[in-house]
Amino acid sequence: MIDMNRRFLVLCSVGLCTVMFANAQDRKGGDPKLSEYYEPAAPVVTPGKTASEPPSDAIVLFDGKDASKWLAKGGGAVAWTVADGALTVKGRTGEITSKDKFGDCQLHIEWRAPAEVKGEGQGRGNSGIFLMGKYELQVLDNYDNKTYVNGQAASIYKQLPPLVNACRPPGEWQTYDVVFIAPTFNPNGSVKTQARITVIHNGVLVQNNMAIQGATQYIGLASYEKHEAKEPIILQDHGNPVSFRNIWVRNL
Repeated sequence: MIDMNRRFLVLCSVGLCTVMFANAQDRKGGDPKLSEYYEPAAPVVTPGKTASEPPSDAIVLFDGKDASKWLAKGGGAVAWTVADGALTVKGRTGEITSKDKFGDCQLHIEWRAPAEVKGEGQGRGNSGIFLMGKYELQVLDNYDNKTYVNGQAASIYKQLPPLVNACRPPGEWQTYDVVFIAPTFNPNGSVKTQARITVIHNGVLVQNNMAIQGATQYIGLASYEKHEAKEPIILQDHGNPVSFRNIWVRNL
């Protein structure tokens, strides 16, 4: 009886393998259209002629002509300098805030530290890009300029150091291409999902889908507080005449 049972199990196993093989063959020789679909179609977006030019669905925040898409701290017209296609920090006039608000987005922004090197560490070509007005992507002249690694260019300030230092020399234009995913919150204000960020600095990946620990703090640890699903972008006045150009954003 035991031998008969074993024989029965072997035959069942062989039969099962045969059926599985036949099904696999059917799939291999089946209709490829079964795994294809055409709707909804991907929207058509016309890319810029260069990496700097905005695609057709972008919101242009600075086109080199004026600062009309920005507000000074506390409201009103921006006091920063607009000249030669660039928007340059005018020290002690304060940060500027975008009129438009964003959540999940793709950001392109170019910046330039002064060609004349003054200061060292955090005192050299310092500014910052605050996504949602809270999460700072550091701008700093770190070409042959040492500082704490979680405060150098392309860091998420005081949180996430960049994978590499991809800075160009002072006086040269640099590019950040950013994909930012906004945090989400539960009804009680607790964090549902953290913000995440990917940054490409001058064509080099420096932040790879990293989780942001909370709103930027100069002293103490970062932490989250519930906020709106869309908030403005803020550019920092740190006293150094850092310039910006070709600023555009795509909502994701």
